[in-house]
Amino acid sequence: MRLAVFVDVENLWLQQIAANPGHSQWYVERFRTMASNGADLGGEARLIDAMVPRGARILDAGCGTGRVGGRLAAAGHQVTGIDLDPELIAAARQDYPDTDWRVGDLAELELPDRFNVIVCAGNVMTFVAPDTRGEILRRMRTHLSANGRVAIGFGADRGYLFDDFLADAVAAGLVGDLLLATWDLRPYTPGADFLVALLRPA
Repeated sequence: MRLAVFVDVENLWLQQIAANPGHSQWYVERFRTMASNGADLGGEARLIDAMVPRGARILDAGCGTGRVGGRLAAAGHQVTGIDLDPELIAAARQDYPDTDWRVGDLAELELPDRFNVIVCAGNVMTFVAPDTRGEILRRMRTHLSANGRVAIGFGADRGYLFDDFLADAVAAGLVGDLLLATWDLRPYTPGADFLVALLRPA
């Protein structure tokens, strides 16, 4: 399967696929191998599960192979996952067939549902085109329920400064509830090499 519709030269994921058409399948097999070897791939899902009651509506934004959303669905939540890459969505549908997985661009996110939590893990915000970051955050904001929250995690030194991200979030109508340095609840401090931001509507 080839990406022929979503053409964006600034999207780093699409750049990688253009340079190496086998990249998506490599990514799928990498995480399947890690899972079969017993790697703990559920840290993000555990945090999100602790934030909501059972049966919550959750959007997995940039869901990739479904490793976060699939676990949340298995825990009893109503999960929708969306990702730009059809090959990753195909893998998610194969590995977690009872979950709603969709191909789509987060910068064009338009769903009828409103979500208790939107989770965006896996450095997704550093792969998207820089000029779409603000729009993606705005669309996340509009897809939240009244008391909903967004959980976004990504690493430092990936082309998106944490301060710039937090400023973009404020401009999108989101404010920080809690900043962490890891998905396992270690506190964020200046100089941390990873950020997990829990955001709520302003």
